[in-house]
Amino acid sequence: MSAAVTSPISSPPRPIRIGSRKSQLALVQTHWVQEQLQSHFPNRTFEVHTMSTQGDKILDVALAKIGDKGLFTKELEVGMLNQEIDFAVHSLKDLPTRLPEGLILGAVTERVDPADALVVHAQHQDKQIDTLPEGAVIGTSSLRRLAQLRHHYPHLAFKDIRGNLNTRLQKLDAGEYDAIILAVAGLQRLGMADRIHQTLPSEVSLHAVGQGALGIECRAEDAEVLTLLKALEHFPTTQRCYAERAFLRELEGGCQVPIGVNTVLDGDSLTLIGLVASLDGQRLVKDSITGAAADADQLGIALAHRLREQGAQEILDEIISQMREQP
Repeated sequence: MSAAVTSPISSPPRPIRIGSRKSQLALVQTHWVQEQLQSHFPNRTFEVHTMSTQGDKILDVALAKIGDKGLFTKELEVGMLNQEIDFAVHSLKDLPTRLPEGLILGAVTERVDPADALVVHAQHQDKQIDTLPEGAVIGTSSLRRLAQLRHHYPHLAFKDIRGNLNTRLQKLDAGEYDAIILAVAGLQRLGMADRIHQTLPSEVSLHAVGQGALGIECRAEDAEVLTLLKALEHFPTTQRCYAERAFLRELEGGCQVPIGVNTVLDGDSLTLIGLVASLDGQRLVKDSITGAAADADQLGIALAHRLREQGAQEILDEIISQMREQP
C-alpha cells in the first residue's frame, strides 16, 4: 500500500509595507498609490506606515535655513534600509536627485498639472498676479518661486510661509498675507481646486523639478516590489522627469536653490526648458534644449552645461555662500 503524498502548503505572499509622511497631502497621495496597487493586485496586502520627517517637525524656520537634501525623505529612507517598510511615496519634487546607496526610484506616476498657483485673500478676488497693489505681501517658502516672482514683480513684498497646506491657507485667510503661492497639484489632490485663483504661466514661474508627479522609492534589490511598482509607471512622465532630475543633479542644486524647469513631450521628441536665478531676482539664466525623449538624461545634462556657460554656476556659488553665512 503506497503512502499518501501530502501537497506542501504555500504560504501567503508577504504584506507590502508602504511608507508615508503624516501630512494630509502625503497620506492622500499614499492612499491613492495603495488603492491603485490593490486594484492591480487584489490578492496582495498593502499596509500604510506613517513617519514624521525633519521637514515636518521644524515649522518655525525657513526651509532654506535648515538644509535641503532629504529634508522630507531621510526618515523614510532609513526605514527602507532597515527593512521596516518596503517602499515610500514622495512628491517627486521633494526627492533628492542622489539617493542613498541601496535605494532607487522604482516608479514615477502620471503627472498632474505641475504649475504654480496664486491663491489670494478675499479682498483681492478681482486681482491677478500682475495687478496686485504695490507692497502686497506674497507668501512662499520656495526660493525658486521667490526669485522668479521678484524678477517679474519687484513691486511686491515677499514673506516666508511654513506649515502644511491647510495651515498656509488659514494664515492667508486670517490676513497675514495678501496672496500665497502653492502647487496646483497639491490643491487638486486635496479637493481644493476652487482655491486656485490663477495658474501662473511658465513665462512667469517655471515649476520645480518633478512637480506634479509622485516618485516611489524602494530598495534596489527588491525585485518583487519593483515588479509590483511597474504597474504604476507612466512612461511619458518618467521621461520628462528624468530629464528634469538630470538637469538638477548636474547643477548640484538642492530643492532650496532657485532652479526651475518645464518639459514638453511631442511624440518621441522632448523639449526641456531650464532656469537658474539669483535670490534677488536680478539675474536670471534661462535656455532650452530639444532632442530624443529616449535621451532624457543626456538632454538634462547638456542643458545644465549650457546654462553653466551662460553664468549659472556663478549664481549658484553665490547662493551657497549666502546660505552658509546665514545664522
